[in-house]
Amino acid sequence: MFVVIYFFMIRPQQKKAKNEKEFETSLKIGDRIVTKSGIHGKIAELAETTVIIETMSGKLKMERSAISLELSAALNKKTA
Repeated sequence: MFVVIYFFMIRPQQKKAKNEKEFETSLKIGDRIVTKSGIHGKIAELAETTVIIETMSGKLKMERSAISLELSAALNKKTA
């Protein structure tokens, strides 16, 4: 029973968290991103835990964890 719970609940969550962490560390200046709140922009500056995002209305300082993995990947596929 525990094995079933592990493979259907715990392991996918760990895998998703690992993918998000890798995505956060792979960000670079100039990447076009979408935040989890829906703000579109381009990375202007990077710090250890924060990101400065350049939007049409100015610059915003946000946490790296606020960037959406799914929407950024879709945006990158669309522009490529």
